[in-house]
Amino acid sequence: MKVSAENIHLSYGAREILKGVSIESSGHSFVGLIGPNGSGKSTLLKCIYRILKPDAGQVFLDDQELLSMSVRSSARKMAVVAQHNYYNFDFRVREVVLMGRAPHKKALERDNAEDYRIADEALKTVGMLEFADRSFSTLSGGEQQRVILARALAQQTPCLILDEPTNHLDVTHQLQLLKIVKNLDVTVISAFHDLNIAAMFCDRIYVLQKGEIVGCGTPEEVLTPELIRKIYNVEAEIAHDSSGQLHVLFRA
Repeated sequence: MKVSAENIHLSYGAREILKGVSIESSGHSFVGLIGPNGSGKSTLLKCIYRILKPDAGQVFLDDQELLSMSVRSSARKMAVVAQHNYYNFDFRVREVVLMGRAPHKKALERDNAEDYRIADEALKTVGMLEFADRSFSTLSGGEQQRVILARALAQQTPCLILDEPTNHLDVTHQLQLLKIVKNLDVTVISAFHDLNIAAMFCDRIYVLQKGEIVGCGTPEEVLTPELIRKIYNVEAEIAHDSSGQLHVLFRA
C-alpha cells in the first residue's frame, strides 16, 4: 500500500508546527520518523491518521485523498498503535482486541464467530492469547501495548501507523513489539526517539527539525555524526557490530 503526505502545514495558534512536510511509504517498507522533541513527528502522524486536520496539504492512501474517504473506509486501510491508551471502563483483553473489528461492522452489528477467531489469532500473534480473559487494566505497560497491537492486527489493514509506541517500554518489550511489526506483510510508518531502534528496524528514515524535513534516506545514509550533531546537538560515533548492524554511540 502507498501512503503519502504532501506539503503538510499545521499551526497551533501563531506557532507553525509543520512547514510543508512531505513523506511517502509504499510496498511493505518500514519508514521511520526521527527528530528531537517538538520537531513535529507525532503531529505529522496525527495528520496521517486523521486525528488532526492539516491547514494545507493532503494525505493520500493509495492515491485516494484521505479526507474524501469516510472514517470507516480509511480505518479499513490504516490501523494505529499509539504511545498511550487509556480506558475509562474495565475491558477484558479480548474485548479491547475486538474493537479492531469495528470498521468491518455495520451499525449495531454484533461480533460473530469470525470476529472472535480473528481476535484470538491476533492475540496469538503477539503472544497474549492466554491473557484474553484478563482485565486490560491489570496488565503491565508492555503487555498492554501488545494487546493494542493485536487490536490493530484484528483491523486487518494494509498499513500500520506507530505513534511513538515504545517510549515507555523496557528494551525487551520494545524489541518484541517491533519484531512482530517488522514481520508483518504491511506498510509501516513509525515515530522514534531511539536512533538505534530506528536503525535496527527501518528501511528508510525521515528526519524532522522544527517542522521541516531536513534529511531522508536509509539508516546508513541518514545516521551520520554530522547529522546527529546538527539535529540533536550531541557528538556521536557510528559503529557496526559483527552482523553489520549500525549502532549510534553517543559521547558524554
